[in-house]
Amino acid sequence: MKIKAIYVLWIRQLKRYLRSRVRIIGSLAQPVLFLVALGFGFGPIFQKAGGGNYLDFIAPGIIAMAILFTSVFTGIEMIWDRQFGFLKETLVAPISRLDIMIGRTLGGATVAVMQGIAVFILSIIFGFRPANIFSIPLAIVFMALIAIIFTAFGTAIASQLEDMQGFQFISNFIIMPLFFLSGALFPLQGLPNTVVMIAKFNPLAYGVDGLRGALINQVHFGLGTDLIVLSVIAVVFLVIGSYSFSKIQL
Repeated sequence: MKIKAIYVLWIRQLKRYLRSRVRIIGSLAQPVLFLVALGFGFGPIFQKAGGGNYLDFIAPGIIAMAILFTSVFTGIEMIWDRQFGFLKETLVAPISRLDIMIGRTLGGATVAVMQGIAVFILSIIFGFRPANIFSIPLAIVFMALIAIIFTAFGTAIASQLEDMQGFQFISNFIIMPLFFLSGALFPLQGLPNTVVMIAKFNPLAYGVDGLRGALINQVHFGLGTDLIVLSVIAVVFLVIGSYSFSKIQL
């Protein structure tokens, strides 16, 4: 019963996503803009500075960005369901709130990984070339860890709010600094110690570093460190998200 309930909630999230073609296309617009505008715009400057191909450098960061935004904003769906009574129907079902949380998180994380894979394919079309195609499964593992962390994070935020405007304000206030201080758009080497120290406490920095290491063999923290840190943070965020979700009052 427990596994079946989680599976049903997981599939429900996927179906909701796949039915919204506008959402799928719209969510790809920002990553494509970053890839084209930054990848080709700053490419010559980055190359003259001895950094190599800038498109290859930022593609893992843009993939992580797509996963980050998709994951966090799954929390809006929970607020929507809460406002229109769909969440109440789920909560009164004979399953635990932990199972509901796990099912929703898996569904949201799967959607985010699909989004990341779509951006990965688009980046290849624009000229990105992975250093080793056999490392792509490892890259997908990093995508999944990023997605789980920030889907649980979005759920934790949404559990404390009742309006979508407040969610958007708070999440943007948090996720934009997370993205820009993750090393997604620039290398962490050579930056001021303060920025590097902030990056060490940024979960997304380890996700970007892991993706970059898997796809183009460039790492800052180390692949092993990235995997361990992300795995631990994923567990911590799932616990926090589950606790916040269990305290929802309808």
